[in-house]
Amino acid sequence: METGKKPLAGIEEIPVSELIRSAIDARKKAYAPYSNYMVGAAVLTNELRIYTGCNIENAAYTPSICAERTAVSKAVSEGRRGFKAIAVVGSPKGEVISQYAFPCGVCRQVLREFSDPDSFFVIVAKSETDYKIYHLKELLPESFGPENLY
Repeated sequence: METGKKPLAGIEEIPVSELIRSAIDARKKAYAPYSNYMVGAAVLTNELRIYTGCNIENAAYTPSICAERTAVSKAVSEGRRGFKAIAVVGSPKGEVISQYAFPCGVCRQVLREFSDPDSFFVIVAKSETDYKIYHLKELLPESFGPENLY
């Protein structure tokens, strides 16, 4: 495990292995016939429920949705509005996850909408034992959020 630059206060409350396992399972359901890049994500709500998602591509490309936004959309559609962490796994098609997959900019902004960037954890993993953890603020510095509109 590697971490970003800030101390990870609160990480002990996060079921890291379970989140990574859930993301790995979700990746198996990815629909990626065009890029062959399969991604799975598992988001942990403030109520400690896990929602998973996979990337779903479309021949027209722009209607495609990332795994992270699929997981968040599932949680929000079930009434969940606050999140503690997300695990993301991704790699070219195949069973071996060979690289860390970071959320894209759009996904980072969606995660920002429903979390505190100072305490929300982003876990990028190759396996349950090979992963990195960051605070969202490290991946989306100087972000724009709901409080900017008041």
